[in-house]
Amino acid sequence: MKMMFASRCQQGMRDENQDRTGAELDDRKACFLVCDGVAGLPGGDYAAQLVRDTLLTQLQGSEHFTPDSTRAAIEHCQQTLLIAQGNNPNFSRMSTTLAALFIDRETERAWWAHAGDSRVYHFRHGVLHEVTRDHSLAQQLQEAGYENTGINSNLLYNALGVEPARPVTFSEVVALTDGDAFLVCTDGFWLNLTTQEMEQALRMVNACEEWLALMEQAVNRSVKSDNLSALAIWIGEPQDATLLYSQADAARFLPSRY
Repeated sequence: MKMMFASRCQQGMRDENQDRTGAELDDRKACFLVCDGVAGLPGGDYAAQLVRDTLLTQLQGSEHFTPDSTRAAIEHCQQTLLIAQGNNPNFSRMSTTLAALFIDRETERAWWAHAGDSRVYHFRHGVLHEVTRDHSLAQQLQEAGYENTGINSNLLYNALGVEPARPVTFSEVVALTDGDAFLVCTDGFWLNLTTQEMEQALRMVNACEEWLALMEQAVNRSVKSDNLSALAIWIGEPQDATLLYSQADAARFLPSRY
């Protein structure tokens, strides 16, 4: 299965960058992740790095690669983070978001997990197919029908390291098709982009790196206050699949010759 990826981790106007990105892949499996240390509490950068390093190490040493094994690996990350909190009183409340995409290259299937407001986007035929739902108060109010509440989008009710501990949300396992594209990113990235801008950028490029660069340019035109971290993952040839889909779509609206 052909697969390409590119990554970005850029500091914004913050005093420090508490984002961490990571990737682990071989002929059998792949994992792409972002972690964003929760602001306002000391140790967020350490929490993000600890979770990233622990998860990737767990996957490196694992003989099995299934949703259950990745769930166990993330649970191990939670326990490792709790131990680190207990060992350092200054970091006793440190926490981090997590968004992780897992790909079984042998069965050509994928699933993902997240905690907090870092996201996984799945695009198919150049349009958004699915996106994770933030563990935030803003998301809850939006789903309840409240608009423009002015609530800070950073108010999270779930992240790794918070008390009381909540389970990480896992997706269903999905069969991959040629042309699938994924974006795994922190809130500093997606908050400054619309879904339409992501889709438009995907249709305009011929390489994974170009897709990220084009989206980054769009973000840089706005007020870039937060750090920008993202990984773009392409399965097969997204630009070709998008073109074929667009041509088929257009053909439905062309007048018949008969």
